Amino acid sequence: MTEQRSLPLVPLSDEAQRRPLYLVSSQDEETLAALCGTYGDFFRHQGFKGKEGDFTLLPDDDGVAGAIFCVPKKHGPLPYGALASLLSEGVWRLENRTPHETVLYDAALGFCLGSYSYRLGKKEKIHSARLCVPEAVLSEVRHLAEACWLGRDLINTPANLLGPQELAQRARYALESRGAAVDIVTGETLEQAYPCLSAVGAGSERAPAVVVARWKAREGAQRLSLVGKGVCFDTGGYDLKPSGPMLKMKKDMGGAALMLSLACALIDAGADLDIEVRLGCVENSVSGHAMRPGDVLPTRKGLHVEVGNTDAEGRLVLCDLLTEASETQPDILLDAATLTGAARVALGPDLPVLFSNDDDLAESVLNAGKKVHDPLWQLPLWSDYNAWLDSDVADCSNVSSRPMAGAITAALYLQRFVPEGQKWAHIDTFGWNDVAQSGRPAGGETLALRALFKAFL
Repeated sequence: MTEQRSLPLVPLSDEAQRRPLYLVSSQDEETLAALCGTYGDFFRHQGFKGKEGDFTLLPDDDGVAGAIFCVPKKHGPLPYGALASLLSEGVWRLENRTPHETVLYDAALGFCLGSYSYRLGKKEKIHSARLCVPEAVLSEVRHLAEACWLGRDLINTPANLLGPQELAQRARYALESRGAAVDIVTGETLEQAYPCLSAVGAGSERAPAVVVARWKAREGAQRLSLVGKGVCFDTGGYDLKPSGPMLKMKKDMGGAALMLSLACALIDAGADLDIEVRLGCVENSVSGHAMRPGDVLPTRKGLHVEVGNTDAEGRLVLCDLLTEASETQPDILLDAATLTGAARVALGPDLPVLFSNDDDLAESVLNAGKKVHDPLWQLPLWSDYNAWLDSDVADCSNVSSRPMAGAITAALYLQRFVPEGQKWAHIDTFGWNDVAQSGRPAGGETLALRALFKAFL
């Protein structure tokens, strides 16, 4: 298990020992010429032309005097993730030579996102460069960067090291250390309170757990209830996954990691909120105790669900949690899950799907995503497809009778457990970077974290 690590940022104090990293607008020839001085022709011959993303070190008689990074026209933190591998060892002081006030924040956050790495054992990759930033920027960046690293660590942790109980304990530590009250529900209490979730976890020797947490800034603050799917490993159950797709199934708790990360970031930022968190921590396995196709399961709401496919377990985990969360009548109910392959077919791995029964709530999340360059895309809760979830022997099935609109029908299933009038949004995310990109190393990812933080702070 990886230890908690420090962000590669230091506060701006003694500038004498800090080499400057100049952030310059691309094609700002006047500023570039002044910084490059007599070395301008040399840099051009080396391929440095002042284009977006161009980087060069500035020499002096004693070695390296500083560096230049040409700021991309596309704003947001991710382009600055490349600095984690471009900068040499030492502490670098950010110098903004652009007209954009947000550049320092974006550069510091992007650098942190790009500096992240996960590796077990003695050869853990550690980026040696650090950035020196003003205290105000450091304070703003820290909340999101630490939350993102927490979520990535959880998703990347191998399933043999992070089962349901371990995930619950990691959540307890993260939340209690921030002043939240945390309860972990297990055993007979869990079976009675969350019968459908319990049935999903019954096939594993590693017993399920539900994390229920509460933190509030003050009495009367807006209540935000967060619900996350925490399937620590998903075999698919008796509807067994092929070996290829199963390789990434340690990430099937990505929804819980996202909701936990969001809660931690909001608490650290002192959000004026009353925050509830519910994480369903289970493992979907194959055994003599596992649920079978055709089984009919009770739910906390009282509905009975026919199991049309044991690999559609995430919605069975979430439905009991959504029911309980709704009982406290929160102002906003938000859930997240790595729920459907259909969402990835529709939008690919980088764009989470947003569903909501409230237009204003959806618009606020979508607009926040645009502002911080962490986009989501809304799909409709198309009620005409509700009949596709009909069952001959139960109130509904957990899967559609037709091989289309899988993300929509999954969301429609969840909507059955949200009372009329309750503001609700559901995020279907991938939680993973298949390939490394600037600011997004390959592996676990907290897609939509920055957007949700912006929307609810």
